[in-house]
Amino acid sequence: MGETQEEGAEMAEAQKEGGAAPVKMEATLTHGGRFVRYNVCRFVFEVTSKYRPPITFLRSDRYGDTWSVLNSETGEQVAIKRILDAFDNILYAKRMLREVKLLRHMDHENVLATRDIIPPPQWELFNDVYIAYELMETNLHQIIHSNQRLSEEHIQVGSALSL
Repeated sequence: MGETQEEGAEMAEAQKEGGAAPVKMEATLTHGGRFVRYNVCRFVFEVTSKYRPPITFLRSDRYGDTWSVLNSETGEQVAIKRILDAFDNILYAKRMLREVKLLRHMDHENVLATRDIIPPPQWELFNDVYIAYELMETNLHQIIHSNQRLSEEHIQVGSALSL
């Protein structure tokens, strides 16, 4: 289910040019219609059928890819992070578990809210983890590397969040 460096570079380039990458998408119902397998610009991911288009590529990092998807039950656009081969590295698996546990218990306007942990379609083939988060306009990396001058309040909030 992974993608090549060329495909990742293609998506990153499209993202740089327009902010959100245009997508070519194929959808296939799987597991009796409970899940949908999306093939988006040669990226493949499988989520429960409540997540529907429009689908927009947001970013890719060392842990996986993040996409904006519509939750058809709530009408909310969410960010779904697909963590590839989540259990191949025990350190990364522990970090992911710690993040999920912490975020599930936090309820604050300045903390990213977890909306859903998407179950695998088959437990025997459980490799990739899908987590739906509240969709944010930007991320900390983009803020740090932007040319925008940070106010004292920005720095205080950022310092508090890093603790």
